[in-house]
Amino acid sequence: MSEPGVRPLTAQDLPQVLAIEQTAYSHPWSQGHFVDALASGYHCVAWFEHEDLRAYLVAMPGVQETHLLNVTVAPEHQGKGLAKRLLQDWLDWSRTQGAQQLWLEVRESNARALLIYERAGFVRIHVRKDYYPLDRTRREHAVVMSLKLD
Repeated sequence: MSEPGVRPLTAQDLPQVLAIEQTAYSHPWSQGHFVDALASGYHCVAWFEHEDLRAYLVAMPGVQETHLLNVTVAPEHQGKGLAKRLLQDWLDWSRTQGAQQLWLEVRESNARALLIYERAGFVRIHVRKDYYPLDRTRREHAVVMSLKLD
């Protein structure tokens, strides 16, 4: 058995990833989203404990910036600091890519995530109106956040 920690996400991990997506979100990513991210060489990492996937993160490189596309902690493992650990991995990776700024968007109603990002130093930049689907007829705003790297 391996030690708990962050390691690259692989196609073999997708069944566990998709199971978490289904329990964590009303509008989860599809397998195709993850396959495309892996094929594109995006930063795809996961937190494992004894081969059990607990959390994962997908980030996309840009020109002197990176974009967080997905960070998810399995609902039964939330509140244990796993998102913070994955965010630190993303920050470290972004620096190695020469990024000067990090970007993300989050549902306006996701108070827990907003707090995590603000504590990590992200600032609110903009609100994208009606960005996320909420249900069959309604949509929810996205808060755009950014962090400048030194």
